[in-house]
Amino acid sequence: MEFLHEIFNNPFAKKALSQVVLPNGMTDNLKFGIRSYQQEAFKRFLYTEQENFDGKPNKPLHLLYNMATGSGKTLVMGGLMLHLYEKGYRNFLFFVNSNNIIQKTKDNFLNSQTSKYLFNDKIVINGKEVFLKQIENFDESDHENINIKFTTIQQLHTDLNNTRENSVTYEDFKDKKLVLIADEAHHLSSGTKSGNLFGSWEETVLEILHQNYENILLEFTATLDYESREIVNKYKNKVIYKYDLAEFRKDKFSKEINLVRSMYDEKERIIQALILNLYRQELAAIHHINLKPVILFKAKKTIKESEENKANFHQLIEDFSEAMVEKIKKTSTVAVVQKAFQFFESRYISENDIVKRIQANFKEENCLSANNDAEAEKNQILLNTLEDENNPIRAIFAVQKLNEGWDVLNLFDIVRLYEDRDGKDGKPGKTTLSEAQLIGRGARYYPFALEHSDDKFVRKYDDDILNDLKILEELYYHTKEDSRYISELKKALVESGIYEDEANLETKQLKLNKHSKRRNCIKKELFFQIKKCRRVLIILSLLKIWELLKPIFVTNFLQVMEKHPVYFLKQRKMLPLMRI
Repeated sequence: MEFLHEIFNNPFAKKALSQVVLPNGMTDNLKFGIRSYQQEAFKRFLYTEQENFDGKPNKPLHLLYNMATGSGKTLVMGGLMLHLYEKGYRNFLFFVNSNNIIQKTKDNFLNSQTSKYLFNDKIVINGKEVFLKQIENFDESDHENINIKFTTIQQLHTDLNNTRENSVTYEDFKDKKLVLIADEAHHLSSGTKSGNLFGSWEETVLEILHQNYENILLEFTATLDYESREIVNKYKNKVIYKYDLAEFRKDKFSKEINLVRSMYDEKERIIQALILNLYRQELAAIHHINLKPVILFKAKKTIKESEENKANFHQLIEDFSEAMVEKIKKTSTVAVVQKAFQFFESRYISENDIVKRIQANFKEENCLSANNDAEAEKNQILLNTLEDENNPIRAIFAVQKLNEGWDVLNLFDIVRLYEDRDGKDGKPGKTTLSEAQLIGRGARYYPFALEHSDDKFVRKYDDDILNDLKILEELYYHTKEDSRYISELKKALVESGIYEDEANLETKQLKLNKHSKRRNCIKKELFFQIKKCRRVLIILSLLKIWELLKPIFVTNFLQVMEKHPVYFLKQRKMLPLMRI
């Protein structure tokens, strides 16, 4: 038996879906534009609801959306909620695994003053204004509006199995048809994995679902364990849509990942990230892009380590000096860092200016901790509105609390403030897997456009590798040079779909843009021999453009070329060369 989502891939199903029209109640009331893959998510639900076909799930309807981090799962929830209201549903139960995600979701659904509020100022369905109303139990619900109870799965399980005054009970669900919405739903399957549902959160959710034949359970997650036979058996007829990170990246909706390795110690890695942070800010400003780039400083295990990192950082900013900047300028082998210094020189930004601007940007009040549930919940609004103009935060210090439920677009640098590894036999360890998950969250694209014809939500410079603005489409992960750790991290990133598998790279013919062609800087050809770890020896004849490409020809050449295609000039024709 194939997965439910695979049924929609055949030509007949695709033709049928193309004829499905999204209802006005959905399209007219969502504040944000609906992307093509989100339209697909909606159409699949509408088709499943309206048509009969082989493999159609039975009632009560239980479906799962396996959608990439950053792909707008919450908008899909909001759109389906509007549609289901139009179909007669009034009661919605939203639950998730942690309190800090609850607060973020409440803002998305209820707080029209926040930038990520999902709906238009006025929701009108069938000619009537509708309000979203938060309730504590379903006795408070009314038939005119959208009634939502927000809770954690832990609290829901406790309330239902340890009845208290004013708490929700199973009896509340018997005479009401209900839509259950589960975010980060992979946490709900512990009973399935263990083979014992009794007493589990999973059992609680399924019991609510089956209280009414018309109930609907909609699960959303970016993480579904397709390696688990138990999980596959449970969700085979429930995964209505699979749009994973690999597809999300392929469609250019994410940043590209750049692993910045160096022999620098923690302090110097921080300084290098600060310089790139300032470079992005100044570069964006001259192109009239409103950008406040953010850095995340990652501790390994303990809150104490993260607190020490924050204290050390504040001392570093206080002691920041031209000598520190000069040291990075002289010793950094990272091409884009040298490019940043060239930019500063061209804009007459002195090393003293660099110091003053970084100190102003990273004052103590502009730095935030998110090290435990209490801090994350307290600072949830700041953490989830980092892109807003009135949000002053420039640096985040964290251990593990931001691996789920964190929506951030303007994170461009993650600095790993530790150096050991926990992988074995070439396989990523638990810490490395969590790092890959965090990188996936940071890879959300920061929208911008220079021309009216540009799509502000997708990458624009994949085929224009010399464009300075390409750095605004990249997330840099700063770490100590360690070949075994880097190999394990790459493996985890490739498996997540957010990083290109170097064994499956495709060859593209790319061209210099007109602006680059006008630069009469070609001096001579250089020949390099590069020996990769797989003992592949290739002789490359490379174009040397003194002002544009000088940073590439530094001792860290391998690191740069590992990320970008290589070209050479022969008789004034650019010829493609496969990346290695």
